[in-house]
Formats: sequence, C-alpha cells, structure tokens
Amino acid sequence: MYKYETHIHTREASKCASVTGSEQALQYKRAGYEGIIITDHFFGGNTCIDRTLPWKDRIELFCKGYENAKETGDKIGLQVFFGFEQTYNGTDFLIYGLDKQWLIAHPEIEHCTIANQYRMVTENGGMVIHAHPFRDRNYIPEIRLFPNLVDGVEVINYGNREQENIEAYKYAKDYNLPMTSGSDGHHHEVLGGGVRTDERLNTIDDYIDLIKFKKNYKLL
Repeated sequence: MYKYETHIHTREASKCASVTGSEQALQYKRAGYEGIIITDHFFGGNTCIDRTLPWKDRIELFCKGYENAKETGDKIGLQVFFGFEQTYNGTDFLIYGLDKQWLIAHPEIEHCTIANQYRMVTENGGMVIHAHPFRDRNYIPEIRLFPNLVDGVEVINYGNREQENIEAYKYAKDYNLPMTSGSDGHHHEVLGGGVRTDERLNTIDDYIDLIKFKKNYKLL
C-alpha cells in the first residue's frame, strides 16, 4: 500500500507555514509516505508573495516551495506533486493538474469567479476539491457550498474539529461527490491524513483519476 499526502503548505509561499518545502519532504518521507502534494496558499488566500510584483515573478516565487520539496524528494525517494489552494472570501479550493507554465500563461485565474475557476481547471484536465467546507472560524465569513462547481470534497482535514469533518462527510454523501483527506500541514509535525492506494501514482494525473473515478483508495 502507498500513502500520499494531498494537502500541505510551505513557508516559501504560505504566510501561515513555518517549514520549508525541503523540510516537508524530509518529514513525510520519515513518516512512511510514498509522495506528497504541495498545495500552498495562492494569491486569493494567505500568501506571503508580494502581490505588487509582475505576474511571472510572483508565480516563480510561488512555486519555490514545491520546487524545493521536489528537489529534496528526488534525492530521498519521495514523489512530490504540485497543486495549490485558492480562496474566495474564506472559501477554499484545492486545485490539482495545473503547473507553473500554465499559471504563467493564465494570469486571469487570480481574479476569476468560482464558476470560471471550475471551468478553466476542468477544461485543462485538472480537478477542484472543496477544502474543509464546514470549517467554522472567525476569519471565515460564512460557510458556502458549491456542489456543482467541485469534483470532490475534503471530508477529513486534520486541522478541523471532528464535527466539521462529520458535516463534510455527510455533504459529500448527499451529493455523491468523491472524498479526500489531507493533513493541512503547516509546521514541524506529520498529523496524518491523505490517501492510501494499492498502486503507486506516477503523476498528478494519476491522483486526479483516482479521485474523480472513485478508484480503489482509502482515506487516512
């Protein structure tokens, strides 16, 4: 069985994170994971990237956490894939399947609507997961659900309260949406989370297929 973490942050791009991409790779390797997906906060959320910089420069800096994690991962035998977390007024979405070059070529992704985000991502073979949809915090104005504009729901998030995950699970079941799990790790700790698969994933597209088509996997 292979373990993959699907939702973690690095201090290169996420203002709220305290560990580098390289440190994330090392600690998840020690914890027995086959691979990780770096999902730093994009420019609608808690990014540490200067928003006044030119677009290409911002993307280059944004991808440093992933690139540093991958460089270390390649050395230690840990797979590292790229994703990001975009935020709309407190509502968070995990985006998989786009890469740095796509982002450089599509600056309109920063300010598009939730509906256009879903269209752009899916038209380019990507996947949108609603991250921790029932998280209730003072910085989140309201809980908003978009069952027709996501490909799945994060029903286990290790930064959530138990009841928030229970509500997310019920929501995914009610709408027959694929389910994911993630640690939402930001710091020097591996909390658990992710998915366990029978087969090794070779690309981010393999992960997308795993979730979208509800293949054989277990939530951690």
